[in-house]
Amino acid sequence: MSPNSTPELPASGNLWRTEQLLDLGYSARAIKVLAASGALVRVRYGCYIRASLWNTQSREVRSRQLIYAHAHGTRTTSTGRFVYSHTSSARLHQFFLWNVDDLIHLLQRVRPSNERHGRDVRCHTRPFGEHEVTTVDGLRTTSLERTAADCSMMLNYRQALIVMDHALRLGADRGVLQAMADSLDGRRGIRTFRRVLETADPRSESPGETLARDLILRLRIKPPEPQVEVVSRTGRHRLDLAWKKEKVALEFDGKTKYFDYQPTGEVLFAERRREKALMEQGWIFIRIEWKDLFNEAEFKNRLLRALAGRPRT
Repeated sequence: MSPNSTPELPASGNLWRTEQLLDLGYSARAIKVLAASGALVRVRYGCYIRASLWNTQSREVRSRQLIYAHAHGTRTTSTGRFVYSHTSSARLHQFFLWNVDDLIHLLQRVRPSNERHGRDVRCHTRPFGEHEVTTVDGLRTTSLERTAADCSMMLNYRQALIVMDHALRLGADRGVLQAMADSLDGRRGIRTFRRVLETADPRSESPGETLARDLILRLRIKPPEPQVEVVSRTGRHRLDLAWKKEKVALEFDGKTKYFDYQPTGEVLFAERRREKALMEQGWIFIRIEWKDLFNEAEFKNRLLRALAGRPRT
């Protein structure tokens, strides 16, 4: 390599430890040049990823990638020394998460003494059995139920409710979760765990729906029914949240609803066509976005007017 040239990355592979790059013939200086040029991204101490891959990943995928980088950096995927837990396990199970940091959470049987962990790692030692461990993408991680319980005892109520709704939707056993909650008297976070378990609803299909449902409860407004099926001249439909007697539907316009699966124009057209057909039958629609969940007075006013049959024009 000439003094001013940038070396080429390996043709195969995307994630490397420093020593792997050294073994492939890259010097410490070459690695530094690749990182400075933007060809490599250091995702954690001693671990690099191909920038062309990293730059195309969504925030959710990057958060999981950091866990894979940790596993790669520690040269372990299933040694049994630890399992990924809490929000790290939630990411591996692909739970919905909201406003959660990217720290790596590990569950170990004993607190490490001389073992060095990075500043982005948090170790936990609450006892666990092998029945609470599963494997996701080759990584040992806590089960659906243990993950939901641990997250509920660490996060705030609304964050925990989002996790619990989704865990139940993905198949977590409510009976197992209740047994856990009953056995953890005095533990930090147990009140939040028990509260979210009591109010969680697996019918919520997004974090926005979960937060809307919680806000309605806090505002002491008559609770809606999630995922209500209705029929119109255009077919059978499901409403995010609905008051069937009052014929009021609350729809959450989250970005993923329009951008993940179909071209935006097609989805919007289908949504408006469905809405028009149901309005002909007397349904009133309230459409909300993320920002509306944090303007409680306006949200309450819109909802009460609609339930009284006086929607805002």
